[in-house]
Amino acid sequence: MSKNNHSEIKNLHPEDVLMSRIYLFRDQKVMLDRDLAELYGVETKALNQAVKRNIARFPPDFMFELTQEEYSSLRSQTVTLKKKGGHSKYLANVFTEQGVAMLSSVLKSPQAIQVNIQIMRVFTKLRQFLTDNSRIQYELTEMRLAIEKLSKKQNGHDQNIELLFEYIDRLQDKEEKTVTNPNSKGEIGFKVGIK
Repeated sequence: MSKNNHSEIKNLHPEDVLMSRIYLFRDQKVMLDRDLAELYGVETKALNQAVKRNIARFPPDFMFELTQEEYSSLRSQTVTLKKKGGHSKYLANVFTEQGVAMLSSVLKSPQAIQVNIQIMRVFTKLRQFLTDNSRIQYELTEMRLAIEKLSKKQNGHDQNIELLFEYIDRLQDKEEKTVTNPNSKGEIGFKVGIK
């Protein structure tokens, strides 16, 4: 591809559309076969046939079939599945990021190549977002721990300050008693006959 062809790559689908078609199953970000087929401009059946002809390129960490339970969960969350193909007799195949990249080697139409480039960019942005988010979470946790440590330290200081004020109050009370009756020396002895 020449330099001019790089600038000619069109954004066939908005990023938010692509992002909305990425799901989380088995702790992996995946895309449905029917969503990919629609984005590539081919039938779902044609996409799955191309995959079957090249199945060696799609190990389980690149592509897997949803279980009935996973598929039911997906159907309950997704309105579009209820409209078209929601009651398919086949369970959906899903493709991980690596599986989507591998699809470009079996679907060679110009649209498939352009869409694949877009999808790879979205996956990269998503991964970067998650990385940034975990870094922020780590920093927030560190800040929270530092604040708790300072708070405990401050509580100790507060207790010491309260104790100091208590001692100062006692000293002031003693001083006031002495100031109000400076000649009083405190009587010593007994008083007889006073009841």
